[in-house]
Amino acid sequence: MSSADASTFDLVILGGGSGGYACAFRAAELGLRVALIEKDKLGGTCLHRGCIPTKALLHAAEVADSAREGAKFGVHTTLESIDMAGVHAYKDGVIARLYKGLQGLATSHQVEFIEGEGRLTSPTEVTVGERTVTGSKVVLATGSYAKSIPGLTVGGRVMTSDEALSLDHVPERVVVLGGGVIGVEFASVFASFGAQVTVLEALPRLVPAEDEAISKQLERSFKKRKITVKTGTRIAGATDGDHAVTLDIEGGDPLEADLLLVAVGRGPVTDGLGYDEVGVAMDRGFVTTNERLETSVPGVYAVGDIVPGLQLAHRGFAQGIFVAEEIAGLQPAAINESGIPRVTYCEPEIASVGLTEQQAREIHGDAVETYDYNLGGNGKSQILGTQGFIKLVRTKDGPVLGVHMVGARMGEQIGEAQLIVGWEALPDDVAPLIHAHPTQNEALGEAHLALAGKPLHAHG
Repeated sequence: MSSADASTFDLVILGGGSGGYACAFRAAELGLRVALIEKDKLGGTCLHRGCIPTKALLHAAEVADSAREGAKFGVHTTLESIDMAGVHAYKDGVIARLYKGLQGLATSHQVEFIEGEGRLTSPTEVTVGERTVTGSKVVLATGSYAKSIPGLTVGGRVMTSDEALSLDHVPERVVVLGGGVIGVEFASVFASFGAQVTVLEALPRLVPAEDEAISKQLERSFKKRKITVKTGTRIAGATDGDHAVTLDIEGGDPLEADLLLVAVGRGPVTDGLGYDEVGVAMDRGFVTTNERLETSVPGVYAVGDIVPGLQLAHRGFAQGIFVAEEIAGLQPAAINESGIPRVTYCEPEIASVGLTEQQAREIHGDAVETYDYNLGGNGKSQILGTQGFIKLVRTKDGPVLGVHMVGARMGEQIGEAQLIVGWEALPDDVAPLIHAHPTQNEALGEAHLALAGKPLHAHG
């Protein structure tokens, strides 16, 4: 093989996160010769700085809560301390095992992994250092970064989720700037580890992308956990002093904290990568695509967090598989964005799929009805000692359009909820399905029984 052939592929993928590696592995399975370019580690943000490490911290936080609250269940446990070195050893062990597995998959799929910072230099070429890698098709999968706000310098006591993941101690007072998914997850961790936590959110409610009823329940639950929530609150600036960081609150008294966690969302990693120069259409830094995920440049596709929409690892993963199959000529069905499940792993957990009540009413007007099933009527939820509910949104006499859940372990119920919404099931279709007792999954069954007119364990 000549040196030119060694750098010529059917598909070149820029970025080795969830979207990039899924695309690479599926394309390889379909017989394409694939190059995967990544400047850091295979697995990207999700594996190394996102989903996996944060959920490991959240599990450690759950264990801390269980130890602290054992007496409620007649088990007299005590929480002596949080050993952050031990927490990180556990977290890093999980990451290392998954990373090793991912590297093995890359090898077994015979994907050529090219380490280095790539730059798009033509519709068919990516330059990595001195090497030019050519592909009949190119996929952009460069992911996202933790954003800050103008005038706020990250460093010292001011940090994003990236730095917080390796914190060597539990701060006494934490202010979390941003009440979205990342903000409430870290607020939950810090509170479980014993910190005094305040969440500041500029919008009128926490997790503003979720159904309003979910936000209200989360705020009640956080209050019960002694997490202070200030919505409709903006900061004018912050000063990192010798002993604390001081936040200037617009229209309010200053706040002091030992740590300020900036969790104001994630921005697309697209600057300086040559996308503009090659003619790839952009919108505020995001890469715009058609429903087949092809950019404005024929033969160049984009997946994951750089594509406008939900910034979720499983969305990028699905998009990567879709693009591989599209390029291989399988003509896969377009991805239905509203059918993508969403889980926020704070305590209590939030899980949702489909339309919120407000979104449904914007489309269907008064032809929308909802039903809330309180977890107080669910045996397993009572055993676990959790509070919350399952909310169903449907068109009158029509299918279920959305399922919204809040309570411990609700993320584990999202699979069936996704099938219900994805297959446009009627409550009467779900009602005959027998749900195992006692499980939290029963609550999903009971909610549909009630909406089908058979509310055995619910008040009408």
